Amino acid sequence: MTDPLDALRWRDELLQVLYWLRGEGLGERVAPNEVTTFLGAEPDEIRHRLESLVDEGYVEVVENEAGRYRLTDWGAKEGGRRFADEFAGLTGQAHGECNNPDCSCQTLGPGACDAHAAHAH
Repeated sequence: MTDPLDALRWRDELLQVLYWLRGEGLGERVAPNEVTTFLGAEPDEIRHRLESLVDEGYVEVVENEAGRYRLTDWGAKEGGRRFADEFAGLTGQAHGECNNPDCSCQTLGPGACDAHAAHAH
């Protein structure tokens, strides 16, 4: 019997890796052996987990490219959501940056922030 938490962890990890590879332009179509270093698993385990994602509609087998997989539209959406959640603390506003494009600090520096209390300078 498959552990549901293990299956969930694998789904999240695979969707994030496939989403990241696609977003970085490193490949939309991957073979299990190409992602072993990201996931710390053997190609057969990854293939098994990818096949589960095919059954769930997140991933599809690439036609005419046996053994290669790619995200479906739904898989890309879910992968992007999981990736954003996982890395939110690393991809948000940097310390000292105001994200108001009309704020004076954009041209004059942090000391000129129009709403200093509202921004994290």
